[in-house]
Amino acid sequence: MRRLFPVPPVTGPTAGPDPDRTDREWSLAELAAAYAYPEPDGRRETWLRANMVSTLDGAAQHDGRSQPISSAADMRVFGTLRALADVVIAGAETVRQEGYRPARVRPDFAEARRAAGQPPVPVIAVVTAGLELDFSLPLFTSPVVPTLILTGAAAAPDRIAAAEKAGARVVIAGDGVGVDPARALTALAGLGHTRLLTEGGPRLLGQFVAAGVLDELCLTVSPMLTAGDAQRIAGGPAVAVPRRFALASLLEEEGFLFSRYRRDQGDPGQAGAATG
Repeated sequence: MRRLFPVPPVTGPTAGPDPDRTDREWSLAELAAAYAYPEPDGRRETWLRANMVSTLDGAAQHDGRSQPISSAADMRVFGTLRALADVVIAGAETVRQEGYRPARVRPDFAEARRAAGQPPVPVIAVVTAGLELDFSLPLFTSPVVPTLILTGAAAAPDRIAAAEKAGARVVIAGDGVGVDPARALTALAGLGHTRLLTEGGPRLLGQFVAAGVLDELCLTVSPMLTAGDAQRIAGGPAVAVPRRFALASLLEEEGFLFSRYRRDQGDPGQAGAATG
């Protein structure tokens, strides 16, 4: 893996090759430093980061899953981003299609998580309106930390009861059917979760974008073409004015680009609603 942007200058007649320009496997500590969450500045309670992968022709998945367009390096970044987060937010359809399991303990990050006051693994939070989930799966019955269900006040009481019986914690983050994105972030902050990571899917990410609450996008560009009619990384209604993000860093390995964009300071955001 090598760094493409930003690159510190290498000057002087005896300067050797810049290690960031040399292909090599980065250590997990280096990746964690490169993707560290910004320090709190008092302006925002939470920092919401998205991690997605897309082919050259804009497909976010192949045959309904992201794995066929991923790579070993992409999975290292994926694991690092999870290890840095307090909570991983995913839509119900993504949980079903990708076969989500509980986050696993990663010994390489254990000390860093303890030092940051985090539990051994991030919490998995599932955004869902109907709670049409299989609560007998390990994601609900045997996580290291209880799985969260983010839903609306109009969710079916019997489904809420089934989720709670399985060991999940249900959090109401909307007045009707589904979840309000800003309210979901406030609810998570109230539980002590401020370093947030969403892995989509496209519909959920589109709702975060429309609501103006997405702070950062970590996008892997896969050097593949799939054609077909696969979803883009974000779906749903278009925003009235395109959101402007600024490139923060760019890494490369074997043709895969690992970009990180942060929202421009002047982007005001707007209120919105999300369902899953």
